[in-house]
Amino acid sequence: MMSFSAAVSVRDLRVARGGREVLHGLTFDVPEGSVVGLLGPSGCGKTTLIRALVGVQIVQSGTVTVLGDEAGARGLRRRVGYATQTPAVYADLSVAENIRYFASVLGAPRSDVARVIDEVGLGKHRDQVVSTLSGGQLSRANLAVALLGTPELLVLDEPTVGLDPVLRQELWKLFRELADRGTTLVVSSHVMDEAGRTDRLLLMREGSILADGAPEALRSQTGSADLEEAFLRLINERAGSPT
Repeated sequence: MMSFSAAVSVRDLRVARGGREVLHGLTFDVPEGSVVGLLGPSGCGKTTLIRALVGVQIVQSGTVTVLGDEAGARGLRRRVGYATQTPAVYADLSVAENIRYFASVLGAPRSDVARVIDEVGLGKHRDQVVSTLSGGQLSRANLAVALLGTPELLVLDEPTVGLDPVLRQELWKLFRELADRGTTLVVSSHVMDEAGRTDRLLLMREGSILADGAPEALRSQTGSADLEEAFLRLINERAGSPT
């Protein structure tokens, strides 16, 4: 029996794409108010899993429950923020125009526009046309949209890709502040040094969950000094190889 309230509950999730199963019976829970990292190499199934969490992925079998409803339910639209790996903002509009547009669509307060622009560090670029932004700035604009309306759950697909270390640190500080306010975050990454910033890790490889636990517990379990070493040891153990 779970001793916490689950913001996300996944049971025996299987997804097939192109006739090939890419997620193999995943089962896990995400506690409310936590920062859970989906960590693993490119192609391991992180994005497919994230799409299933927000209800835009056709699933073969299993269940995905989000904030008490079936993933993708109409009532979740204003309760879940989603930032895709490929930015989904309009290139011919400025940062502020994009955020105002999406705030209107989501029914978010007008005051949210300035708030989310500042939170992602784009205050000096608010009037800049999106097509002229750098890759990192574009990622931040995309994240700003996900922050509109103070969602209960934030699902972020590799939000720090292309960002410099200082900005990555600032965003992880923001993620922690959001969690402290009660927001639940699911953040995917393939960068091992981000793993230690989470409350809990789902280590993924080839469509399966290799390990599920707190960063320190995974280090202790594998007798590893760092999480990259822990990940490699778990892969070797799964393959039956000596560590």
